[in-house]
Amino acid sequence: MKFLRILCVLALALCVTASVYAETQSVKVSGDLTMRGIYRNDYSMVSSVNEGATIDGTDKSWAMTVAAVQVDADLTDNVTTVIRLLNQRDWNVAHSATTTSPLNPTETANGDEFDVMVDLAYVQLKNFIYSPLTVTIGRQNLWFGRGFIVGANQQNPGNVGGTTDSTFVAGNLSAPEYTAINSFDAVKAVLDFDPWTITGIYSVIDNGSVSVRDNTDLWGVNVGYKFNKMNGEAEGYWFYKTDRGTIPLTDLKGNSNDVYTVGLRGSFDPISWITLAGEGAWQGGQYLESSLQSNSRTRSAFAMDFSGEIRYFTDKFAWKPKLGLEYIYYSGNVNDGDPTQAGGVYHGWDSMYRGKYDSAIREFVGKFYATNRYPVRNNYTQATADDSRTNQNQVIFLGSIQPMESLTVKGNYNLFWNIEGYDAGVKKSQGFVGQEVDIQANWDYTEDVSFNLLAGWFMPGEVYYDQGKAVATDLVGSVKVSF
Repeated sequence: MKFLRILCVLALALCVTASVYAETQSVKVSGDLTMRGIYRNDYSMVSSVNEGATIDGTDKSWAMTVAAVQVDADLTDNVTTVIRLLNQRDWNVAHSATTTSPLNPTETANGDEFDVMVDLAYVQLKNFIYSPLTVTIGRQNLWFGRGFIVGANQQNPGNVGGTTDSTFVAGNLSAPEYTAINSFDAVKAVLDFDPWTITGIYSVIDNGSVSVRDNTDLWGVNVGYKFNKMNGEAEGYWFYKTDRGTIPLTDLKGNSNDVYTVGLRGSFDPISWITLAGEGAWQGGQYLESSLQSNSRTRSAFAMDFSGEIRYFTDKFAWKPKLGLEYIYYSGNVNDGDPTQAGGVYHGWDSMYRGKYDSAIREFVGKFYATNRYPVRNNYTQATADDSRTNQNQVIFLGSIQPMESLTVKGNYNLFWNIEGYDAGVKKSQGFVGQEVDIQANWDYTEDVSFNLLAGWFMPGEVYYDQGKAVATDLVGSVKVSF
């Protein structure tokens, strides 16, 4: 009898085990580990400045790590779940508190340094309701085209003791452009009618207080088509960002701060060794900067990105050289961001959730960093007058070589001009913003381990005046392991 009970228990365990195995067809565990050493100097664009918490730049060095583990589980043929956990941190870096002068700050240890954060957490349902439809629900990455409009929701979580800077929120990373958290809390539906693809999204960017209507949401539709000749592709899109958190709800008075972005993108190879690409977008909606603005203003802004790559010499020389050229334009506004101005059309470009960046230094000014000449501005949605994501012409010369099979060297030379004169309460200026040289070498040590070295120099132009200008330097060495 005892033997029979044992057999029954074993049979029941086998049935349960078989049931669990059937419900989870396969589980894949992967991850990556990236360590960086960073040296920076003169991000303020001014030499010999004793910089505090609000201006990032003079002669500093530190190290950081991003460690991530991802679990992909196929529950059935059509149901997949993905969870990615990570920790990103500066190596034992203390940060300046707000209670003292930025010239003599009190250093506070980072209590969130070793926190584990959720980057991805979503379920994907293939052939949902009927075969062409795939629905993805949860925290996921969103990237459309080249990431010119929607590509990254860069976040830098962590409470590091505060900052005197009211615009750039401190987090675990002192170089937040290297954050590994670029995901959106979203619902995405994809209809695949090859060669057509139709994608719709809804994302909660910031829910604010649940009891108050102060949220920021993103809606969008993207329609893509792939041609069977010349490696051609085309996309048309509409994205709508509704922002109710810019000012208190009691001050809205029926006004709104919304952005409608409509655009077209395409690329093709007219001949096998040339790729041409272009994208143009227009923004409408209402612009409302703060409670100092009595009425919202009509938006009308424009941006474009045209590029070309030449691979003619790639197969003719051992070092496989490539050359490229790109032009980017963001419209700007006269007296951009004057919060007291209530009338007229607003022409400043809103960068939305751009994921594509072509330089190491300049394109993060106004997003994560402020310069001495154009410091942080309160009551402005454009964080600094010299914000790199609006009011700008940019020309990029690109090139790459492969001296050996496992080594790739890339370089680009960037030129920047503003369109409308800056007015940050210091001095109005219009003209050449500056030039930047970035050189990057990547060595694939093995299939799983790579080393990278980045060197970038931004040389400020006439809009930073002539007195005391300094070249901003960024040196980053990194090693990445993937498993």
